[in-house]
Amino acid sequence: MIIKPSAMLRNDYSLAKESEEPIYITKNGGADGIFMSIEAFGRREQLLNLRASVFDAEEERLSGKPTMSIAEARKALVQRRNGKM
Repeated sequence: MIIKPSAMLRNDYSLAKESEEPIYITKNGGADGIFMSIEAFGRREQLLNLRASVFDAEEERLSGKPTMSIAEARKALVQRRNGKM
């Protein structure tokens, strides 16, 4: 975890690109915000979206929604790729 004072943003924020992780910003010794590169933010958003999709799928499975086997899923994907759906 990287923790830096808010003055760091005024002087040099290249650390966000170099570290590739969020930087916790403090102001007067207390937590004030988080700064990260746009690339790190994009990766974080993709991961959160993937986790949400997995969670939704698991909720559907537990609620009894019909599922398909791996073989059925592969067949459906091949058909979709070949334009047969």
